[in-house]
Amino acid sequence: MPPTRIAFCITELDAGGAERILTQLVLGLDRTEWEPQVWSLGPAGPYAGVLSDAGIPVHCLEGMYVWDAPGILWRLRKDWRAFQPALLQTFLFHANILGRFAAWSAGVPHVVSGIRVADRRSRFYSRIDRWTNGLVKRNVCVSRGVADYCEQECRFDPAKTIVIPNGVDARLFAQANPIDWQQMGFPADAIVLLSIGRLEEQKGIDDLLTAFATVARQFPQSHLVLVGDGPDRQKLELCSVSLGLKNRVRFLGRRTDVPQLLAGADLFVLASRWEGMPNVVLEAMASGLPVVSTRVEGTTELLAEGQTGWLVPANDPAALAERIAAVLASPETAIAVGVTAQQSVKSQFTTESMVGKYTALYRQMISGGS
Repeated sequence: MPPTRIAFCITELDAGGAERILTQLVLGLDRTEWEPQVWSLGPAGPYAGVLSDAGIPVHCLEGMYVWDAPGILWRLRKDWRAFQPALLQTFLFHANILGRFAAWSAGVPHVVSGIRVADRRSRFYSRIDRWTNGLVKRNVCVSRGVADYCEQECRFDPAKTIVIPNGVDARLFAQANPIDWQQMGFPADAIVLLSIGRLEEQKGIDDLLTAFATVARQFPQSHLVLVGDGPDRQKLELCSVSLGLKNRVRFLGRRTDVPQLLAGADLFVLASRWEGMPNVVLEAMASGLPVVSTRVEGTTELLAEGQTGWLVPANDPAALAERIAAVLASPETAIAVGVTAQQSVKSQFTTESMVGKYTALYRQMISGGS
């Protein structure tokens, strides 16, 4: 019996969390059972090459602007009529919406929509998601928090909504060699706080800088390292200078050595205002790194207070500073919590576990279990 054809559609294949999860999912599928192909609405990104190198056909449609939508819809409809997938899995808002219409027009029998984040910036997005959700058989949310948002704010049908958490390659992060901070100009006794994410409003880096200004006075050997890029980078760099942190905060931009950075840090901090199931928290936990995070979607399902991490309210730099200082003041406890967090990831949040859950869902839907 030939493998079942399955289509994946994502907004882009740039170096982001959703893109990484889609890549892990596609690569993890049993190729004797599944024949996957991937469509990206945007230009080719780093993960397009990863997929292509593994023998997965990737179609990058080069869309950049809203006026590209009609051409993208026509291309998706044409491609899927030719490919005839048994099921379509979409990731991210624009691919979710355009994928639904193209799949309906191409006669794709099953559509699974991946909801990655509780995006609170615009009610317009949630309305479009709700108005078009009749074209979807299943909404897969990355956390219970995102599912609650979809059911309460977007008014999705709970019977169509399931939760499949993200997974990570636990071995990759557990076995990484720590980076040598001294080679990057840090003093030998530096305490390194690490945060990774796109430099934009969602990630709360402005709150983190404000909190770190307090921490830096209490712990003169502490340094904050920020990994990632984004539209707010210049503003945040100016903010760090205005807070007197010019020599205590390092903006590294995008990096390809995240496992090594995590292995070398002393504490991971997430200051997000909203999330879904933050991959960076899972990766920090897999590294055995203690985590302080804001209490947002996904983090409450990953971090048990004082056992696998610590949670503070979002938009509260004072509470964030207080918790960071308390963790730094008790390094033995921090190490023990990091070890427990690592075991939690190994037992519950691996890539293999995630792929297995998606595979079970696909089998159920295609076999008629809907």
